[in-house]
Order: sequence, then structure tokens, then C-alpha cells
Amino acid sequence: MNTLPPIRKDRIITQLPPCFTKEAALHTNDSFDGKVTSACHEQRLTGAGFTISKVIVVGDVAVGKTCLISRFCRDTFDKGYKATIGVDFGMERFEVLGVPFSLQLWDTAGQERFKCIASTYYRGAQAMIIVFDVNNAASLDHARQWLEEAMKENDPSSMLLFLVGTKKDLRPPDEFSEIEQEAIKLAEEIKAEYWAVSALSGESVRDFFFRVASLTFEASILAELEKTESRRVGDIVRITSNSDNVDIKLKKQAPCCQ
Repeated sequence: MNTLPPIRKDRIITQLPPCFTKEAALHTNDSFDGKVTSACHEQRLTGAGFTISKVIVVGDVAVGKTCLISRFCRDTFDKGYKATIGVDFGMERFEVLGVPFSLQLWDTAGQERFKCIASTYYRGAQAMIIVFDVNNAASLDHARQWLEEAMKENDPSSMLLFLVGTKKDLRPPDEFSEIEQEAIKLAEEIKAEYWAVSALSGESVRDFFFRVASLTFEASILAELEKTESRRVGDIVRITSNSDNVDIKLKKQAPCCQ
């Protein structure tokens, strides 16, 4: 019995959302990969009809990780600071190109004493959001350390990275430009996509999470299609005749019962 709630109408994605800046973007394409679009429209996703991707949110204490998630998931902002103890977990459902898709959002603690607990939840993540406070240069400097910690539990080649500056509303425009250039430079170095948001006002928060959902969905479907293609290729055995150099393709036979 399906007990999942219906997908909200404002969580339906029909086209790839734009990046924040092309200076530091994972992909600069204006649309989803053609293979993904075709597979979704033709309903060829036999193994990924309902896809879930794990996203870990990391960063220094008090940079605004929980407020960022709360603003998107519940459209609320809690002014009273409460440090996350260990890990908090939430699920956000989408429909991308007609396919149900969910993000598991793992909000991890930034305090040093909880790092060991939080790091046990890093494994198996498809995406990582590294959060820093645009008013705190040290939190940006620490971004690389958070990345290194997470990479101990994951394959760097299979994880999407996002570098997000929060509390944009508190920084004067002239001062913000300076730290933003530093953030873009770091994002390029670690191959992350950069965003700047405000959980207080909600500026760019929805656009950011739609971008995360879209890119993780695309990566998930491409991986599924690759597996399907590999299985098809694996069903063919090529036999080469040494006598007449004729290639014969035969279907693999299932092993006989012992």
C-alpha cells in the first residue's frame, strides 16, 4: 500500500532550472540531457520509476544549514538558533519530467564534538551541499575540509557538489562581491556549483533546491540507462572462429539447474 503523500503542485519540474552563475556551474546546458528526456517521455525507466537521491548538507556551526532546509521544505524561518545534534533527516518529493523523484536531505551537525556521528551518515550520498556564511570568511575557508571529510566515505567521481553562501541579506553589496569571487574561485577548484541565498528572505532558495533536484535526477537516470545498456551488452557472447574468422553472436543461455 502506497502511503506516500501526493507530490505538491509547486514541486513539478518540466525543464532544467538555470544555474546561479555560469562562472561556477556544474552544467551550463539550458536543457536536460537528450537521453534523459527521451527515456522519461518514452517511459523506459524500468529500474528507476521512483528514484531517491541522498543529499548531505555540511558546513560550520551556525552557517544556516537548518534554516536553509526549513525555508525550502516548510517555507519558514526560525530566528531562534538551535544547533543540530548529530543529524536531522527530511524527505522532499518532486516530479521531474513526469517521473516521481525524492531528495533525502541529511542536515548534519557543524559542531566538532558531533563530527564523528555526522560523518557516519555521509556514505552513499549522490550530492553534497557545502554551506558557508558570506559574513564569515573562515566558514568559506573550512569548506575544503568538509569536502575532504565527506570524500572519505564516497566516490568523488559520482557525487555532485554545491557550494552555497547563506545570509546574503546581511552583507552590503560591495563587500558581498569580494567574498563571492573567492567562493566562485573555490567552487571552480573543487568542481562544485556555486549559489548565494538568503533563508531569511527566501531569495534563490527555491531555485537552488530545484537545481539540486534536477541535476541529481539527471545523473541518476543517466546512471540507470548506462546500467541497462551494460546488461544488454552482457547478454551477447562473441565467438570468433579461428578457421574462417567469422564472428558469431549467440545469446547467453541461463545455467542449467544443478
